[in-house]
Amino acid sequence: MNQFVIPPPAVVSVPVAHGGAFPVRRVFCVGRNYAEHAREMGSDPDREPPFFFMKPADALVVNGADMPYPPQSNSLHYEMELVVALGEGGSDIEPANALRHVWGYAAGLDMTRRDLQNQAKKEGKPWDMGKGFDASAPIGLLAAATKIGHPRAGRIELKVNGTVRQSSDLSQMIWNIPEMIAYLSRLVRLSAGDLIFTGTPEGVAAVRHGDLLEGMVEGIGTVRTLID
Repeated sequence: MNQFVIPPPAVVSVPVAHGGAFPVRRVFCVGRNYAEHAREMGSDPDREPPFFFMKPADALVVNGADMPYPPQSNSLHYEMELVVALGEGGSDIEPANALRHVWGYAAGLDMTRRDLQNQAKKEGKPWDMGKGFDASAPIGLLAAATKIGHPRAGRIELKVNGTVRQSSDLSQMIWNIPEMIAYLSRLVRLSAGDLIFTGTPEGVAAVRHGDLLEGMVEGIGTVRTLID
């Protein structure tokens, strides 16, 4: 007998390179994890403890689909990021053991309604609606760590309409992947299916209707979306 009083939502998943799909449970994002981006956002890039925010799993945009320009905003910004996909969960994970929990990696975009976020910051309010809106997380194919290893360095880049707008290296992250996983696991119990967007380098800016975003993370993959 069906116990659900409404139809349950479909499982959100990300396509995997070479076949299959990765079911997504939660989407965590790390803020200000590149020093130059912290500076351009008006913050001190010193190595403060990492902080996190979340997006709904169904905010993911897959298979290169278009991203609709979101309502209630006139300042939609891109943020190119490496995404970590967890295949195992846990609490109080030690940095030395953290990579054992990683299933794979992808290239992703943390799209931001910057005007809503800035207004919320000014008023001391949560800025969920600046980050966690519909279709705010385009993501490319997931690559299994068993095939590509665990990146410690590599170029991360975003082009808008064919022009490079962001270009840096994963080695410039303030908090590396094991440190991020370990710190987050002390705040919440992580689970298989969780994604972690690991922060963006400098060069964030606004996009408009019709702009084509093409991002890549060296050795990982690409992400592409058209702002509809």
